[in-house]
Amino acid sequence: MKEISAGGVVYRLHDGEIEILLIHDRFGKITLPKGHQEAGETIEQTAIREIEEETGVIGEIVTKIDTITYEFIHPEKGQTEKSVTYYVVKTEAGNISPQLEEIDEVGWYTVDQAITIHAEKGYDNNQSILTEAIKYIKNEIS
Repeated sequence: MKEISAGGVVYRLHDGEIEILLIHDRFGKITLPKGHQEAGETIEQTAIREIEEETGVIGEIVTKIDTITYEFIHPEKGQTEKSVTYYVVKTEAGNISPQLEEIDEVGWYTVDQAITIHAEKGYDNNQSILTEAIKYIKNEIS
């Protein structure tokens, strides 16, 4: 079984400071908003839709970061290979509304906070995504 998903490192400028949107998922981890591609969607449309569904935030894709692939055992589908394409996504709107059926909490974090909390409680395969996105965002802002 193969799954295709997309999501992003969502950021905003708040009082002149970069803030990163992170999710506390139902497994107790810190992660990035992402989800499954639906029929007829481009991968970019999937990223924007899933970010909005999970967080309530509407954003605009700035650039692609990377695609990661990993395998896991799905309780109903068995062995599954998942491919997730991540983008840097900018938003002007900061109102968040977590999709409580799938996630516990959504929050804005400074870059330093995001790096620290993700290193402590995040998924290892997202670390390079977050690092590359922050580097890109800082270069674009300066």
